[in-house]
Amino acid sequence: MKKIICKCEYDTDKATLVESFTVGEYGDPKGYEERLYVTDKGLYFLYVNGGAESPYTAEDIKRLSKPKANEWLAKKAPNAKK
Repeated sequence: MKKIICKCEYDTDKATLVESFTVGEYGDPKGYEERLYVTDKGLYFLYVNGGAESPYTAEDIKRLSKPKANEWLAKKAPNAKK
């Protein structure tokens, strides 16, 4: 997925996946996934997608500051390398 936010391109095909977090299984209406990426310019973003009853009912990209990305990692993937 690709999205332009404030004149910056965020593209899951071109960025590096840092970590992912999944709730439920594929097809679960309450299930969702969050994937943290970093671009070659050091910009962080979350790719989100989920079922009809999840917090992410549509595929989207949300940009994050580095401190917010670190907060996400600490909460969702506490054993991940930072």
